[in-house]
Amino acid sequence: MQVPLLRLQCGVNSYEWGKAGSDSAAARYAAATPRDGFQVESKKPYAELWMGTHPSNPSSDIETKRSLLDLVQDNQALMGQDIAKKYDQKLPFLFKVLSIAKALSIQAHPNKKLAAQLHKDNPKEYKDDNHKPEMTIAITPFEGLCGFRLLEETAYFLKSIKSLRALVGEDASKKFETAVENSKSQAEQKQALRAAFTSLMESKDEDVKAASKELLEQVQSQQTDFPGKDAPAPGGKVLAELLPRLNSQFPSDIGLFVTFFLNFVVLEPGEAMFLRADDIHAYISGDIIECMAASDNVVRAGFTPKFKDIPNLTSMLTYTLAPPSSQKMTPVPYPYCKLNTTSHSSDSSAMLYDPPIEEFAVVKTDLKNAGAKVTFEGIEGPAIIICTEGKGKISVGPKTEEVKEGYVYFVGATAECVLESTDGAKPFVTFRAFCELAEEGGEGKGNL
Repeated sequence: MQVPLLRLQCGVNSYEWGKAGSDSAAARYAAATPRDGFQVESKKPYAELWMGTHPSNPSSDIETKRSLLDLVQDNQALMGQDIAKKYDQKLPFLFKVLSIAKALSIQAHPNKKLAAQLHKDNPKEYKDDNHKPEMTIAITPFEGLCGFRLLEETAYFLKSIKSLRALVGEDASKKFETAVENSKSQAEQKQALRAAFTSLMESKDEDVKAASKELLEQVQSQQTDFPGKDAPAPGGKVLAELLPRLNSQFPSDIGLFVTFFLNFVVLEPGEAMFLRADDIHAYISGDIIECMAASDNVVRAGFTPKFKDIPNLTSMLTYTLAPPSSQKMTPVPYPYCKLNTTSHSSDSSAMLYDPPIEEFAVVKTDLKNAGAKVTFEGIEGPAIIICTEGKGKISVGPKTEEVKEGYVYFVGATAECVLESTDGAKPFVTFRAFCELAEEGGEGKGNL
């Protein structure tokens, strides 16, 4: 029987927002195991490395050149019988590396019910019928807009920025402020937020263009005091740099004003956040690991030349309010592995990022000295592992292979997997995405 360890070749997508050439982690990782003669071009933007079975860009086995989708559909044992049955013999997750030089679209991903309807009504834009909750883990410092701000913060901006108030409209702005000041009903507050945000998003292009000019003039005039000395987070200094930068990428775009409704979130390497279906967000900069349910559905409404679906975006959002800290996830030590003595003495770690869904979880492993080793117990589900730094080796059963930055491996269900650092100069850093269904009444190894 074939040892369930496959080195993968993975495709990289070139989108305008990606980092150029070797500045892109996605491009460097793709070049480590090049597919179809791939070579990095210095001026070309590289945005996303895809790892998985999604038909838009499926990974393939480096030895046989067969797609991973073909391999797991031919051999249910690679997936685990229960997962193969539940997810139609496809990986339940899509694993990515994103390299972001300019803002991605203001977007949300539909829940399962809406995804099925969108796919039925407009299959050209919505290519599958699945939901797309997703998790982001920073490789380098990351900036993003994620989730709605607290209402008091948006009310401050409406009072302090005339161009924003003009686009939202005086009537919607006053109703919003009244709800913030007087209503104790969460439902009423959400309705006021929805009305104000929808009014903004339905602004005419010529009005947005004029308002953008006025906004940037105010930023230029007030500088780090924009829009007032007591401005909500991230504060005038950040906004005075951020808004002109966004405008240089997408001139006179409605997204400039969406910034005042959403939380500005910064992640340092190793920090993470989870986005449920129907959560609004826009990534701004950085290199990240991203894991999501296996879907490519995106409802967009700004910072993009692509199809914008404002009616669906404004109607699908939950309008949940939360501070930036609530967007972040706290990893915990992964208990279903064993670190050797060298790992313990070098402060190595295996940390679990466990979102509240069953399709995926991710373990980040840092082995900080040569000889540091971690042994993962076999699980009843598949895994994909990518190395983002350092050198080492991976072993499954009698098979051992080298691992370098950018190498990607598939590990089949039930297989014990060993990772070991072979280089003391740099930490050996890997991310392992996996799925294991919880037993009825119990927990899987990604659900603690």
